Amino acid sequence: MLAKRIIPCLDIRDGRVVKGTSFLGLREMGSPVELARAYEQQGADEIVILDVSATAEGRSSLRETVAQVSDALTIPLTAGGGIKSVEDAAALLRSGADKVAINTAAFRRPGLLAEIAARFGSQAVVAAVDVRRVGLRVEVFLSGGREPTGRDAVDWIREVHRRGAGEILLTSIDHDGQQGGYPLDLLQAATAAAACPVIASGGMGSVEDAVELFRRTDVSAALLASLLHEGRTTVGAIKRQLLREGVPVRWTA
Repeated sequence: MLAKRIIPCLDIRDGRVVKGTSFLGLREMGSPVELARAYEQQGADEIVILDVSATAEGRSSLRETVAQVSDALTIPLTAGGGIKSVEDAAALLRSGADKVAINTAAFRRPGLLAEIAARFGSQAVVAAVDVRRVGLRVEVFLSGGREPTGRDAVDWIREVHRRGAGEILLTSIDHDGQQGGYPLDLLQAATAAAACPVIASGGMGSVEDAVELFRRTDVSAALLASLLHEGRTTVGAIKRQLLREGVPVRWTA
């Protein structure tokens, strides 16, 4: 079994890290450079930066923040928010990102995924998929969870992989910041639909949630924020427990 990854997420607004619940009620958590450096020292496998207001405000991601964080890290960095073109992706990669995450623009024009993959390789393309339950269906939402699409989540996951995404970042808006555990059935359906790594986002409230996630699904990584930002645990503590439970992780601390 491949080593499972633990990936801290830094949601960025106006150059600062923020966190909310179900994409609402954002509160400031600190400096992206300081937090990224601390999480790498704790043993994080990667860092994800998402500009949570970029698409809604019609502007591109903060390349300066990406550059600053990249300079502070030796581990891979994924950056996203407001990417609408190959040129936007190229700018973030030049600023130091190893991968770019694309959400709303990919839904508006799915060919964008293939264009970025053709230029930089599919390993540099992460399809960020935000979903929430609507009745009996789980549907895709855009623009930071503000815009419903009516599109079935698993169908869209299957399509973004086919169109060139080398990785999928799946966020359950219903579980985001709730710290009540992951939507395991949805995540397992996602991994069955796409023959590429799936990152689970939204729901980790304890180390036990991470153990259950990797035991009961085939996801490749867990993305988390609140639990780390609030100082309730560390990446190292999560990895130690996973190792005790027989889940393979890269041990660097």
